Amino acid sequence: MDQFTKQYINGTWKLGSSEKSIENLNPYTGEQILTIQSANRKDLDEAFQAAKEAQPKWADMIIGEKQELFQKLVDVMVAEKDTIIDWLVKESGSTRIKANIEFDAALGIAKESISFITRMAGSILPSLFPNKENRVYRLPKGVIGVIGPWNFPFHLTMRSVAPALATGNSVVIKPASDTPVTSGLIFGMLFEKAGFPQGLVNVVVGKGSEIGDEFVVHPIPKLISFTGSTEVGRRIGENAGRNLKDVALELGGNNAMVVLKDANIEQAAKAAVFGKFLHQGQICMAINRIIVDKEVHDDFVNEFAKLVGQLKYGDPSDPSTFVGPVINKAQIERIQKDLNDSIEQGAELIYGGKVEGCLMQPTVLKNVKNDMPIAQNEIFGPVAAIIKAEHEHEAIEIANDSPYGLSGSIFTEDRHHGAELAMKIDTGMIHVNDQSVNDEAHVPFGGEKESGLGRFNGEWAINKFTTVKWIGVQSGYREYPIF
Repeated sequence: MDQFTKQYINGTWKLGSSEKSIENLNPYTGEQILTIQSANRKDLDEAFQAAKEAQPKWADMIIGEKQELFQKLVDVMVAEKDTIIDWLVKESGSTRIKANIEFDAALGIAKESISFITRMAGSILPSLFPNKENRVYRLPKGVIGVIGPWNFPFHLTMRSVAPALATGNSVVIKPASDTPVTSGLIFGMLFEKAGFPQGLVNVVVGKGSEIGDEFVVHPIPKLISFTGSTEVGRRIGENAGRNLKDVALELGGNNAMVVLKDANIEQAAKAAVFGKFLHQGQICMAINRIIVDKEVHDDFVNEFAKLVGQLKYGDPSDPSTFVGPVINKAQIERIQKDLNDSIEQGAELIYGGKVEGCLMQPTVLKNVKNDMPIAQNEIFGPVAAIIKAEHEHEAIEIANDSPYGLSGSIFTEDRHHGAELAMKIDTGMIHVNDQSVNDEAHVPFGGEKESGLGRFNGEWAINKFTTVKWIGVQSGYREYPIF
């Protein structure tokens, strides 16, 4: 554990140069796990310089050697699975159920990224001029800055790091302060054990006030990949835009599940419980609003509340726990305010609401209106808001009445009609007869509106982490009209 009190720069574990430190706390027990001496701008510059120096050699490395290193990474991840799971539980408050889901997703993107190495395809295009061909090459962008989140810290950081490396780039990671190990330092350990070249992966743990803006505006990184809140993402986008940098922004969500009058209520309720309460609802894709046709509203509410009442919440290290702690007390206070304000405005609490420390009982509200705080804001907590709709057209209107557009869900026995309605919801992803929390390594992931810019995974990640170069090749000499 001692290595996780240090920065990982150019293949070396070293103490940060800042006088400030970051305390890593267990959100369930409140106990201090470790203290990390922060990085400052000097450390950040050293990390970016190391990444810049390592990247060209990595880009030119023989494909087979890169594939072997990535396969070794997969092997190391499998060997270190228990360590990764334990860190997710104690650092991010993940239940063991969620931590295993997260590990499998991260392993999937690492495996998928192996294929990216041989999918860096170019093309030859015809020319308007005689005896000329246009060669289009796909090349790595260079150095990628990755800002990791605290909610699905291991997977969502890996989702940027592995594709960036597989497409020939180097990376510098700035992890979230609440999860400096699982969204950052553990990557130093894994890539070091897998034998990746020094300087290719660097991790700097520091206060946002000290290195946050500098991480984005530093002249070396060509792209900033960020997963987190829309508020912070907008600031990153503004800073990057002023410096003509590309961004990949996966931001907030206010995802709706629409339950139509012909839906299988039992199956819809089960899906809603999973999609709402997995990781305490602290997922950008989590169901935030459950919009139910009035004809089946009461049946759904009864079935949903019954299932929520069966959920075990508490110690995330207990394998039977499904709902663990919220990441910190500031988040708890924010959720409670939106909950209480919505109740004052007419929402009815039908289950839950108890809070102890960072632990919040799974909570269900009905009679919610879409203009209430619990429906308008991204809750990022274990509170389910159920909204009654007069008909499917109103349900779609309610679903679209949000500045966000990340994921969503529609339940209906007519899956073809469900797909037609899904086209009318302004969101980057949506699932018929499934809940909203889905991520597959070969399928495009991303949102519309204030939910972000760009797409992750598969060929979309290849496009994002690379650039194209046109080389025109003349086999004979051109005639020019001035001679």
